[in-house]
Amino acid sequence: MTVSTVFLLACIGVLSLFCQWLAWRVRMPAILFLLAGGIAAGPMFGFLNPEEVFGDLLFPVISLAVAIILFEGSLTLRYEEIRGHGKMVRNLIPVGSIVTCFIGTLAARWILDVSWEVALLFGAISIVTGPTVIAPLLRSVRPDAKLANILRWEGIIIDPVGALLAVLVFEGIVSWGQGNVFGHSLYIFGKTLAVGFLLGALAGWLNGIALRKHLLPQYLHNAGTLTFMLGVYALSNEMAHESGLLTVTVMGIWMANMKQVPIDSILEFKESLSVLLISALFIILAARVEFAAIAQLGWGLVAVLALLMLVARPLSIFLSAIGTSLNWRDKLFLSWIAPRGIVAAAVSALFAFQLQKLGYESAGALVPLVFMLIIATVTLQSLTARPLAKLLKVAEPAEYGFLILGANPVARKIALALKKLEVPVTLADTSWENVKQARMENLPVYFGNPVSEHASTHLDLTGIGNLLVISPYKHMNSLATYHFLDWFGKGSVLTLAEGDQDQKARHQTAEKIQMTRGLFGGVSYAKLASLASQGYSVKTTQLSDEFTLDDFLEKYDRQAIVLFVLDTREHIMPVKNLSDIKPEKDWTLVSLVPPQARKERKERDTGEAPAPAPG
Repeated sequence: MTVSTVFLLACIGVLSLFCQWLAWRVRMPAILFLLAGGIAAGPMFGFLNPEEVFGDLLFPVISLAVAIILFEGSLTLRYEEIRGHGKMVRNLIPVGSIVTCFIGTLAARWILDVSWEVALLFGAISIVTGPTVIAPLLRSVRPDAKLANILRWEGIIIDPVGALLAVLVFEGIVSWGQGNVFGHSLYIFGKTLAVGFLLGALAGWLNGIALRKHLLPQYLHNAGTLTFMLGVYALSNEMAHESGLLTVTVMGIWMANMKQVPIDSILEFKESLSVLLISALFIILAARVEFAAIAQLGWGLVAVLALLMLVARPLSIFLSAIGTSLNWRDKLFLSWIAPRGIVAAAVSALFAFQLQKLGYESAGALVPLVFMLIIATVTLQSLTARPLAKLLKVAEPAEYGFLILGANPVARKIALALKKLEVPVTLADTSWENVKQARMENLPVYFGNPVSEHASTHLDLTGIGNLLVISPYKHMNSLATYHFLDWFGKGSVLTLAEGDQDQKARHQTAEKIQMTRGLFGGVSYAKLASLASQGYSVKTTQLSDEFTLDDFLEKYDRQAIVLFVLDTREHIMPVKNLSDIKPEKDWTLVSLVPPQARKERKERDTGEAPAPAPG
């Protein structure tokens, strides 16, 4: 049956959305399902043929999408982040890149017998892991904080660095192919680099100035930056053949490192764009993969993948770890985790097409080779990383820590008390003033929306398995509750009661939200904020035979609110209904208490010395 182009385009969108949803449900990188969906729709069932659907527009569309991917990745590359994340991360970027590129190049050249140019390009592409595949894997594996931070920051930094290296290698190949002699090839390569770096830096500076000085209205920040970037990409290609990718990468890096340039909203805009554009791109790319091309690589493909996974990665880790405090278990775990992601897939498809136009016959092997590397690393490592972490004893213990939505004064008081009890805690807030105060109190804090894609990459949830919603932002509270109910599970997400009972009756909240209500005995955020403004403080008290729960409540005229109880096994529990928990002796209470008990005030007024009380 012949179907219309409109129907096929709609099916691509629906399929990409389904793949994203499925990845979210099973907590695996979305790229694996997108590639599988594209292969099923294309070579497996023959439903989708991208060349017939898009015609001559296919590769212009792909090239623009790749430009967007590289620009977004380069916006995350801040120099201070490279300097601030330990010797291992700083070593791993250059050492890992060189080792992986060298071994990948030689393996592709000698085992698969592709040309040196294609082999070198494959080696450059194969170094990129990326946060889109690392973050979901870390959430399911939960290694200890040290290893999780190394892998997360390696993925964030290697994403634009690897893309830049791949672009430079490609520019060199194209320049050499256009020159009849060495000198002319060198001239073309130099021209490409000059246009890419100079135009990229100029465009980044101009766009940064426009954003910093509010020369564009707020509603045009995202769309204006995107369209300007695409215009610069096209102009760069006109000035120097295939220099556009280098230009937009440099533009993104320049903007990321300018002072007082608001790029966070641009990064958030990419979330919707990635679901619509980038997800559809991988359906289209995977639909072009040919089983015959994969089969043609034969057992050599397996050998190349084995060398990259079992030789190149371990060698990179052990060389980079020289002089660090990592033990052999840490190194073995890091040696196994290096899934490839979005940049590798997108760049390989575009570059393979360009090289084939230039007459490199072996360029056809680049796409199936890179796609099989992605599928092998994501699948094998997602399935085996958790058992390996347990075997090597590098898995994080039970996730008993708390993510607190809100960094307001009440939330900060609670977080400080939990931190003193050595309970992992992280605050999240969209108010810069609250975040600044939390940082001044040395509390771990995330600035932004905790359910955003940016948070999925940058929000460290190591050791954290519970959400406490202590925030006045009702819309964000609901979004976070739904999001983390699916992530942490029922019973691990607790929210405060609504303050306006009449409004609550008029607007019935979904049952899922209602089940989370009642934190701290059903108190509302307005009540907590009011008590904090009256001088209430968070106090830790240990119960005993001489000082029971009733003694504690009587001491504070039953005005104290018990927030948490810590039992003798050091298991901490947020309090919903104190009568359901029944604290015993040697348990510890974390409570919000008034500034001074009534008996103490009376004794002060009458001049009597207060008797010492436990706790």
